[in-house]
Amino acid sequence: MEPRTINRTLRALFHQLSSKSTKRALALLFILALAFSVRALSANFLRAHLSEPGWFPSGIYAAFDRQAQGWLDGRVSIFWIDDPAHTDAAIYPPGYPLWLAFIYTVTRTRSPTAVQNVQWVLDAFSVLVVVGVGVTAFGWRTGLWAGWIAALWPLLASYGAVPLADAPTSWIVVAAAWLLLLAAKRRRVGWALGAGALVGASCWLRANAMLLVFFWALALLLLVQANWRRRILLSAGVTLAAMLVIAPVVVRNVIAFHAFVPTGLGAGTNLLEGIGETERGAKEFGAPSSDSELLEQERAALNVPPGTPFDLYYPDGIHRDRERTRKALAIIARHPFWYAGSVARRMAGVLKYAGEPSGIYGSAGINVTSRKSLPPTWQSGALALLVNALGMLQSVLRYILLPLMLCGLVLAFRLDWRMSALLMATVFYYLVVGSMMHTHIRYGLPMHALLTVFAGIAFWRLKEFVLGRRPATPSRKELRS
Repeated sequence: MEPRTINRTLRALFHQLSSKSTKRALALLFILALAFSVRALSANFLRAHLSEPGWFPSGIYAAFDRQAQGWLDGRVSIFWIDDPAHTDAAIYPPGYPLWLAFIYTVTRTRSPTAVQNVQWVLDAFSVLVVVGVGVTAFGWRTGLWAGWIAALWPLLASYGAVPLADAPTSWIVVAAAWLLLLAAKRRRVGWALGAGALVGASCWLRANAMLLVFFWALALLLLVQANWRRRILLSAGVTLAAMLVIAPVVVRNVIAFHAFVPTGLGAGTNLLEGIGETERGAKEFGAPSSDSELLEQERAALNVPPGTPFDLYYPDGIHRDRERTRKALAIIARHPFWYAGSVARRMAGVLKYAGEPSGIYGSAGINVTSRKSLPPTWQSGALALLVNALGMLQSVLRYILLPLMLCGLVLAFRLDWRMSALLMATVFYYLVVGSMMHTHIRYGLPMHALLTVFAGIAFWRLKEFVLGRRPATPSRKELRS
């Protein structure tokens, strides 16, 4: 081949690569701009409703806030528990109070508004992690579509603007799922260690992902294309890293209470109240449906005098929560098929993205509108029209998203069943295991974020069909890179 021909070929190849990179960079900038816009508008609405328990559970936030402010003022330890009688100190892991203390220090403002402003900005950037998951699993087209969905979706945007631990926990778990995919593709133990460490870190904020690594370990063992020694190393790596990161909280609780309390209390409460939230559970089994009902029952059963300090986890909260677990498991053992039906209804409840919100499982977020999300002086004109257009797009997305996820799931398994099954390990954990007790739609934010990847596949294929083009399926080399 002549030098001129070689030069022309190289220039054409460079131009092609440069053009593709530019398009991807512009697409990522558009996704980020959309994510920032939607979250800023959602945060503006929620900021005006922080005094309403339906939008912001201020009681939960107050527990974190007291601990963070007490530590900053030098009155309490944010980690060690000095009084073993106060089992209520172990309700939540210590990570979120630490996070609040960090924000209070940086912003020099000790308020939920300061936390909200930091978290909605970071939540906008977290959309890029969703893009990374999609790109690693199924290529750039899927990743970019998934990012667009995650940026616009009211569910992710609304809870990203609520100053609670749910959104930060989701960022960490989704990032961990990304590392898990990289560990499976590249068969490197380092990626598996990183994935496990991040899951362990998420348990410092919320205990929801405590058992997730065991599902991941099994998935790596069964799905990775490698010899058994490599599979075992990957599985052991993800499990060991998570346990090492969680260990300080477990050791603290063992020292303080002389009992095994993984990262927090509440499993028994949620299990029993999950039974009580059903009609049969409340009427036939006498299970409480709320914290207040549970307290009334236990106060009567333990003959606690009026005026005596008594709440869900004080006094003797560890023993009482375990007793709730035993009661719930006894009911489940006697009525397993009824309970399975209850779990199925919860699963449907947390996947209800459109229509009237469920009072039990929470709202699926708000659509932005000029009236809800803009100051009165800005509720007319071009900006208001643009915001209302975003809200209409969100409304359409709500109704088509679940069918697209289901279609995308089928397409994904046909495209790469191993990557699909690895992603579904996390979805299964949050959807099925999480629904075995009382749940809320915000508890499963990592699941919802990962499901956007499957919807992204469906959107990509739908676009190709509408344009009359045959979908350019990623090559095996692309999927394995």
